[in-house]
Amino acid sequence: MKIAIVHYWLVGMRGGEKVVEALCGMFPDADLFTHVYKPSAISDAINAHRVQTSFVSRLPFATTRYRSYLPFMPLATEQFDLRGYDLIISSESGPAKGVIPPPHSVHICYCHSPMRYVWNMFHDYRDASGPLTKWLMPPVAHYVRNWDAVSASRVHFFVANSRNVAARLRTYYGREAAIIYPPVDVGSFAPVAPDEVCDYWLMVGELVRYKRPDLAVQAFNKSGRRLVVIGGGEMLKEIRAIAGPTVQVLGPQPAAALVHHYAHARALIFPGEEDFGIVPVEAMASGRPVVAYARGGATESILDGVTGVLFRDQTVDGLNAAVEHCEQMTFDPGVIVERAKQFSVQRFTEQMKAFVGEKLLTRDELVQRGVERTPAR
Repeated sequence: MKIAIVHYWLVGMRGGEKVVEALCGMFPDADLFTHVYKPSAISDAINAHRVQTSFVSRLPFATTRYRSYLPFMPLATEQFDLRGYDLIISSESGPAKGVIPPPHSVHICYCHSPMRYVWNMFHDYRDASGPLTKWLMPPVAHYVRNWDAVSASRVHFFVANSRNVAARLRTYYGREAAIIYPPVDVGSFAPVAPDEVCDYWLMVGELVRYKRPDLAVQAFNKSGRRLVVIGGGEMLKEIRAIAGPTVQVLGPQPAAALVHHYAHARALIFPGEEDFGIVPVEAMASGRPVVAYARGGATESILDGVTGVLFRDQTVDGLNAAVEHCEQMTFDPGVIVERAKQFSVQRFTEQMKAFVGEKLLTRDELVQRGVERTPAR
């Protein structure tokens, strides 16, 4: 069986790329298709596969300015030649699922989210853009949005990374989806003895607006509690500029430093809304509770009052009240770690293998009966 894995871009190892890495482990002979590829920023497990890029990769500064080329990606996606492939798995939160599958293949889309730029976060991205981009975004997004909705019909089966994303698929595409949580390498993290836990709180992640690092910094500036911020991104300079004396902004850190900070923090601060959110699971795998905004994927991974605290008032005072509540609680690291294991790489692999196997059998049965397949709704 010939297998293709389609991913929007391979320029770093974030949550979407971790899913691709797990898929590569499941299908060691699969070929990869993507718009932009930076081998030095990608894991050996992915680099071991044959990777084919679209014409977007040949545009100026493609590995750093790839989001600027979003208007070209629908056309580029449709030019991938997937003739001869029996199984296509697209990893979607950018233009990936819009490939044109051969008639007798099975196309399964693992969806991290419908494209945020044109759907649920369109106005957030537009508000944060410069004058020219703000002016161009409505017509460009209208075109991409229409293409994106139409291209959903090319997917035979959807898998969502959370109930949160499944609801978006229902709203934007009118499609139902199975739910399989993304893989988290929980075995790379471990708790420390209680007397080794330090008196700081931790925020981890790319510093972009929807993750609300500004809210975390402002809250800890006001309360005077210690906060350590780990991560790079477009807001790094801004976050360093507004950080008060009790906030330490470390920027990007190697894996060993991240493991250390997770295990020794009082708790993780997670103030934004995520599709699922791998960072809270990594913190829980380290035995540490999570203080998270009570929307999005955090509500599916964190057990309020057991593995962390969920807050609903996304303000400085709301976050500080949740932190104060967390200080007054006692958490069992063993229980927190066991919860994190529910989102392991092994569990993801087992569930995806079962789902793919079931859908391939469905294809074989239909082909034998001479029935033309249509996307499942």
